[in-house]
Amino acid sequence: MDSLKQLTARLRRFVEERDWQRHQSPKNLVMALTAEVGELVEHFQWLGEAESREIGGDTKHAVAMEMADVLIYLTRMADELGIDLVAVAHEKCDDNDRKYPRDAFRGAYRRPDQDKER
Repeated sequence: MDSLKQLTARLRRFVEERDWQRHQSPKNLVMALTAEVGELVEHFQWLGEAESREIGGDTKHAVAMEMADVLIYLTRMADELGIDLVAVAHEKCDDNDRKYPRDAFRGAYRRPDQDKER
C-alpha cells in the first residue's frame, strides 16, 4: 500500500469515527481547501523571491502544517469523488510533457498558445 492510500484510509477512518461524513461533500471540502490555501499564502504574501526560499524555524513549521491541511482536504476530496490522485497526477505530467516540449520551452516561460514554433 502506498503512502497516499494509507493517508486516505486514515482520513476516512477519522471522519467515520466522528460521524462527520455528512459534512464531507466535495463542495464543503473544496471550500475548506480554498481556505487552507489562503492560510498558506499568508506566510509568503510579503516576502521577496529569495526570502520565500529561505524560510526556517517556526515559519517553516507553520508552512508545513498549512501544506498538510491542503493535502488532507485534497486527499479527502479525491476519496469522496473516487479519484486516484497519483494516477491523475501522472496523467497531468504526461499532458504537460506534450504541451510544453523540453526543447521548445527550455529556459522560457510562456503559454503554449504563445509558442511561435508550433
